[in-house]
Amino acid sequence: MVLDGNWARRWVELAAASMAENRTELIHLDRNIGDGDHGENMDRGFQAALGKLTTLDAEATPADVLKLLATTLISTVGGAAGPLYGSAFLKGAVALKGKPELAPEDVATFVEAASAGLQQRGKAQPGDKTMVDAWAPAAAAAGKAAEAGEDAVAVLRAAAFAAVEGAAATEPLVARKGRASYLGERSAGHRDPGAQSTAYLLGAAVEAAS
Repeated sequence: MVLDGNWARRWVELAAASMAENRTELIHLDRNIGDGDHGENMDRGFQAALGKLTTLDAEATPADVLKLLATTLISTVGGAAGPLYGSAFLKGAVALKGKPELAPEDVATFVEAASAGLQQRGKAQPGDKTMVDAWAPAAAAAGKAAEAGEDAVAVLRAAAFAAVEGAAATEPLVARKGRASYLGERSAGHRDPGAQSTAYLLGAAVEAAS
């Protein structure tokens, strides 16, 4: 499938469905090491974005869709997730500006820009037990896949797979950023909810391309 504006719209639709489906799980994960509102906040934010898709022109590019998503998440998602995800998608949208269809290197650029935007906003690094631990390996995997000559969907799939692995790898980590860091050693043994929602979101991007 061509990764164009229609794909981006479909991504938002499937991401909204995924956040609704996994809302309870994300709430449970966040209760273990946070406020317990991550699932509710993500569901609300993506439902709001879903409702705004109709405001886009038929010729909307991926960047247009992702910018809409970013601004909606910033304005509707509570806690840290709204600003963090908003920054990620906004930086990714800027990196894709003017591109009606995404080439393999564009997909890698998007994931890399989103990861960098997230780190810049949250001041977290890989290993801090945050959503960066899903985005950073996703960016690295996307870059390697693009350099290896994979097509755009394969690059996206590589990013999504790395995010799944990255989310799972947060379980033994001790949190060094965010509310979970207040727990110290007690944060070990629990998966980071933001990393898990990242895995779901990039998985939805792949599904949208199928």
